[in-house]
Amino acid sequence: MLKPAFSTVACPEWPLETVFANAARMGYLAVELRTFGDNSRSFACDPALTAPEKIRGYTDKFGVQVGVLGTGIRFDAPISPPVLGHLIGDNEKAVREGKRAIDLAATLECPYVRMFAYQAQTTESSAAAIARLAPRIAKVADHAHRTGVKIVIENGGSFQRASELAAVLDAVGSPLVGACYNVAIGHVAGDKADSAFNVLGERLWVARVKDVKAGIPCRLGEGEIPVRAAFDRLSAIGFDGPVVFEYDRAWIENLEAAEPVLTSAAINIFNWIGASVKKPALAAR
Repeated sequence: MLKPAFSTVACPEWPLETVFANAARMGYLAVELRTFGDNSRSFACDPALTAPEKIRGYTDKFGVQVGVLGTGIRFDAPISPPVLGHLIGDNEKAVREGKRAIDLAATLECPYVRMFAYQAQTTESSAAAIARLAPRIAKVADHAHRTGVKIVIENGGSFQRASELAAVLDAVGSPLVGACYNVAIGHVAGDKADSAFNVLGERLWVARVKDVKAGIPCRLGEGEIPVRAAFDRLSAIGFDGPVVFEYDRAWIENLEAAEPVLTSAAINIFNWIGASVKKPALAAR
């Protein structure tokens, strides 16, 4: 069975113990912990701010896995000047950040770190952009060897569709790099979830869902994204990885509070996949 999870972008003010306690109460099997790296104070629940053994204690206490370590790492920094930049530019910043994220995930016993390929330059083809960024991703993948951690690249930027994301994975060519497919991003770009999942095949390791109404994030199943169809297809193909519900409350002001939205999403997800969910102590409002 797939593993319902939520991202802590929904609840940046919650301490980590609250994240795990609420996830367990709502019925989630995993969480995606968003991190901003060393010395960050953006989220109260950033795992980089807490001793790994304490976080592992929460996973044992509440029975909720750290399914994904979410980052904003992207590998598309331009080489400037175009030739000399190879010698004098800092082209390895994302590689260093990626390696540190891998190390953090390993201490948390977290199987996946989410990163991004991202954006081609204005006058650059997608193929040229991939040629620049793929070797950087490969270096991070080499660092992940024997850690038990894998990298998932999320669709977005110049690589919004499953076929475009697959081209990035092909260029990297590492068994430690797979896909985190964001259904909403793909839908807006013209993908249908069933065909997108087929394109990615066994390289689909993490799925990501959100819902929006008139461009504003909303409760799962109440907006314009065909999330129910995505869950139907994931269930049909026997997907057993994390499916992360993303509610962008950290980035957008005046959204509904996290707790009822996450509770409602958990109830819908378990109803859609035909499984039982723990009855939340706080009913969705």
